[in-house]
Amino acid sequence: MTVRVRSLALAGVAVVSLWAGTQEASAGAFGIREQSTQAQGLSFAGAASGSGGVSSMFWNPAVITMNPGWVTEQNLTFINLSANITPTLGTNPGFLPLGGSGEIGQGAVVPAGATSYQLNDRLWIGLQTGAPFGLVTKPNQVWAGEVYGRSSRIFSLAFNPVIGFKVNEWLSVAAGPNIEYFRLTLRQALPIPGLSPTVYPSAFLKGESWGVGFTAGATITPWAGTVLGIGYRSSVHHDIEGSIGVPLVALARTAGQVTANLNTPEKLSVGLTQAINPVTRINLGFEWDNWTRLGNVGIVSRTLGVPVSNLPLDYKDGFTYSVGAEYDWSPSLTLRGGFAYEVSPIDFANRSVRLPDGDRYIASIGASYRWNEKLTLNLAYSHFFLDRNRILSGPGRDYNVGNIAFAGYTDASADVLSVGFRYVFGEPARPVAAAPLIRKY
Repeated sequence: MTVRVRSLALAGVAVVSLWAGTQEASAGAFGIREQSTQAQGLSFAGAASGSGGVSSMFWNPAVITMNPGWVTEQNLTFINLSANITPTLGTNPGFLPLGGSGEIGQGAVVPAGATSYQLNDRLWIGLQTGAPFGLVTKPNQVWAGEVYGRSSRIFSLAFNPVIGFKVNEWLSVAAGPNIEYFRLTLRQALPIPGLSPTVYPSAFLKGESWGVGFTAGATITPWAGTVLGIGYRSSVHHDIEGSIGVPLVALARTAGQVTANLNTPEKLSVGLTQAINPVTRINLGFEWDNWTRLGNVGIVSRTLGVPVSNLPLDYKDGFTYSVGAEYDWSPSLTLRGGFAYEVSPIDFANRSVRLPDGDRYIASIGASYRWNEKLTLNLAYSHFFLDRNRILSGPGRDYNVGNIAFAGYTDASADVLSVGFRYVFGEPARPVAAAPLIRKY
């Protein structure tokens, strides 16, 4: 079947659609929350109130004042995404026989770490590192949705040094810069008139950027056994510089180098940890991610110095609600479990084959084993349940390459396994005890 699109228009469509995939792939549906093995065992309930140990710095830097002495935590998480996309009627007849995506999920290992050091009775310094965004998906090379995605790979890394200050016995605050890097490589089939869809070449996009934002937070301990935490991660501005390879199209020689401005969403986290008795704690969590901040993203040719297109991204805000509990089985063993519901910023209006995502239900279990006074080992497992979701791209949709329609549904799930350890340097420090709230009139 001949696709009725001129070569010059094809190049412009390839530029636009590749960048559209880029911004979606770095959005909330594949933001990486796995920064703490300990918090993962609770489905991240109470992460902002310190349930994740020192690693809770990702959600709220003020938790470092809850950790006396010199403490480090290192976590290693394996994320195994499983997803496949099945084309349905409504897909362009010339592409429907190419079949489904096959398994698009790719396993990824995500490291994260956090360290805090107490300078004196009131002052702490700390450093948290991790990957706030990431994505690896790879469908079959030839399939019904190939013009919308053949592979997606996004890597990010953030460095977050902080300073924490214990104002008094019930209030602590902290803040610091967030230095973030991300890199991406995306590929999709480029429809060329006269060629069979089974031999379409791949267009690609590569880009990278450094950006700087900040984090801030506070913990409130009104009385012993209760901790309320509030944390904030600001938006990070990225001036993305990249290149696009569009085979067999002359425009690639002039518009191949492109730039785009992207502001990542800010995150607000709230956590509550409540001790029920000396060995049992209940944790609650709430997270808001402002994905609507992405708005419209302008794509500019570095060579021509003019806009190539404007992308009307239409993400919704993301919300996560979580509850979890911990039980100290013995002085050396703590068991935990949790459940979370995440409202994804991705729905039918903006879903693409690169991100076949939707609302998530997350069930988790975990444990900590105190090897000795210095070393604690952590383990956690989570399963992500996702409903079957529909995808529609083509004429009249935000994602449209050459008016080639693609309709389908996706089945997806994920298994996440995390291991980590906590180590206390020097002599074990005396715990920072919470005092009753004292009001002066």
